Amino acid sequence: MSITQSLLGPLLASGAPKPLITHYDDATGARIELSRATTANWAAKTANWLVDEVDLEPGMPVLVSLPAHWQTVGVLLGAWWAGAHVTDRAGGAEVAFVPASDLARGEGAHTVAAVGLDPLGAPVRDLPPGVADYVSDIRVHGDDFSPISPVAGDAPALLEMSVDEVVERARRRAGELGVGRDDRVLSALDWTLPDGVVDGLLSVLAAEAALVHCTNPDASRLDKRRADERTTVELGL
Repeated sequence: MSITQSLLGPLLASGAPKPLITHYDDATGARIELSRATTANWAAKTANWLVDEVDLEPGMPVLVSLPAHWQTVGVLLGAWWAGAHVTDRAGGAEVAFVPASDLARGEGAHTVAAVGLDPLGAPVRDLPPGVADYVSDIRVHGDDFSPISPVAGDAPALLEMSVDEVVERARRRAGELGVGRDDRVLSALDWTLPDGVVDGLLSVLAAEAALVHCTNPDASRLDKRRADERTTVELGL
């Protein structure tokens, strides 16, 4: 079973409409909230695009070089749902998901997918030939995903870690970080590979909690945010 099925499946089963990801960018004032179901839809569209358009097969390497952002959640969960091996190297990767503002990060990959990181998911304009616009390309794909074959627990998933190792580590870190079921986690952690992604994202999913992530956090706004979002645990603040 893939990382996505292991961690997102229980969340959907226990309350698909509940909020899962709330993302703030204090540099722009943007706020967007995704439910568990909407997050699953983005992940499914990503997985379908990878399989249908890129011919991705389980175990193939995919670069994810993106900041903490709600679109990054869809990229990561979609990649793992399709059985991808998420790496930090573009060379030899089947796909490189990189910011539209820094396409050079994807040099060496077979396909470069520009992620606009727009707060409302607007498409990226004027991309070079051969570069895919992540948001535009996945929109036409289905909201559900059914793997052609199961993803093995010992398959490579995140750098040197297997699927089972990532899931086990996420669950263990949830306990160590004090994240429990139905907590609302206020975080400013960078999603570096692998520690940042495990602590800042996957541990929250593993605990069946909700994430309120702040990019470019403004300290003067944090007290109001704690009250408005009714957060109960903090990471990186």
